[in-house]
Amino acid sequence: MAGRPREFDREMALAKARDAFWARGYEGVSMADLVDTLGIASARIYAAFGSKEALFREAVELYATEEGGFAERAVAQEPTATRAIERSLREAIENCTRKDRPAGCMVVSAATNCAVENDGVRDFLAEYRARRTALLRERLKRAVAEGELRPDTDAAALADHYAAILIGLAVQARDGMPRKRLLATIPAAMLALRAAAA
Repeated sequence: MAGRPREFDREMALAKARDAFWARGYEGVSMADLVDTLGIASARIYAAFGSKEALFREAVELYATEEGGFAERAVAQEPTATRAIERSLREAIENCTRKDRPAGCMVVSAATNCAVENDGVRDFLAEYRARRTALLRERLKRAVAEGELRPDTDAAALADHYAAILIGLAVQARDGMPRKRLLATIPAAMLALRAAAA
């Protein structure tokens, strides 16, 4: 008589999938890898998540609500744009260099280059990054309206500047640059915002 299959913990499986995609990227993780990593048959993975791409998208959403949500939390919780941006940079570095997680940022490195059939995955992550830039832009526009930044401040250019820095930090962390060196870049990175201060 065959034993009953192990109870399937969907949340745990999703977290394991997130870490696999974060470490090796979308195309670097095969269905066979997912079967090994999650410890369940491919049929159960498809039944629970629909497809590899659907699982990846859900894993990104999990990442965004936890480790990857640093910018959203900083913007929501800090009283000024300056503090929100500085906290975002610091927490991005901490997120990208944690010992218990893959190096770098999942939404930066999981699908920078894809085969044509995976353009949807690449576009999905590009849209995610664009939303984060838009979040910074809206917070900086508010800072102009509230008098924290000068009226002639180009909030869009400043948001693009910090989005580029965040992506660069993630790539450098992925390349193994130590946290201490990355944190040492924050004062210079903040000069642009401090120059725009009213």
